[in-house]
Amino acid sequence: MKPKHWFVFITLGAIWSASFLWIKIALAEVGPVTLVAYRVFFGLLTGLAVALIWRVPLPRSAATWKVFGLLGLTNIALPFFLITWGEQSIDSAVASILNATVPVFTVIIAHFFLADDRMTTPKVLGVLVGFAGVAILFSEDLGAGSGASLWGQAAVIVASLSYSISYVYARRNTQDVRGEIRGALPLVSGTLVMGTLAPLSEAPFKIPSLPITWIALLWLGVLGSGLALIMQYYLVHEIGPTRATLVTYIFPLGGVLLGVIFLGEHLSWQLVTGAVLIISSIAVVNWKPKK
Repeated sequence: MKPKHWFVFITLGAIWSASFLWIKIALAEVGPVTLVAYRVFFGLLTGLAVALIWRVPLPRSAATWKVFGLLGLTNIALPFFLITWGEQSIDSAVASILNATVPVFTVIIAHFFLADDRMTTPKVLGVLVGFAGVAILFSEDLGAGSGASLWGQAAVIVASLSYSISYVYARRNTQDVRGEIRGALPLVSGTLVMGTLAPLSEAPFKIPSLPITWIALLWLGVLGSGLALIMQYYLVHEIGPTRATLVTYIFPLGGVLLGVIFLGEHLSWQLVTGAVLIISSIAVVNWKPKK
């Protein structure tokens, strides 16, 4: 990857590292469907603002709108809801580990549908090493028992699979769309769907009263959806879905490191070993031998 790719990759990982925590915070006051409805709405406003600032015209092709309409369901509404719903019964740390299965699914799916993202030994090895690093990172907490719900875990895994399919599909079908608008367009159908479902499934529609809930929703919407999706779609097209989805390995690592630095939490061997494996996995996947 080039320096600009690394910058976007690390920034995206830093933003999404805190998402699982903010979801937990927001769920204390609003339901999962309502949370996602607010999130995608704020994300849509952010994405459209970026398009307006960069003066990017909206696509006119009906076929293009169909592609992004589908992505709004498979890459926004469905996984956002499944992860949020799952976090009602599982810890945010467990959710971040299960979400780290995205590269595992992606390296397999991309091999069959993308000619320029075939399965190679470094890619497979890197993905597996990184996932092992994530598991080791939280092995101490998982060993203590979290009382996690099987259905909650299954929901996050299905969300991860939906992400993987969506990124490969986006790489194949959105090449001709300006990068600044790619992340905003799926949020249109995502907002319509979740905005319709929220008042029906969680009536009456909840307007948060706690400032911390609004902070959580704005973080998840403006940064975690609007700007993050623009960056993620940029990486999907620039470096390929497999490499782009390795950003999910940064989520748990970032969360644990922040706890050690700012909260004085224990620096365990699991953290050191997990960090080394995760960083090594990213390096291995991006390593190219000199010809």
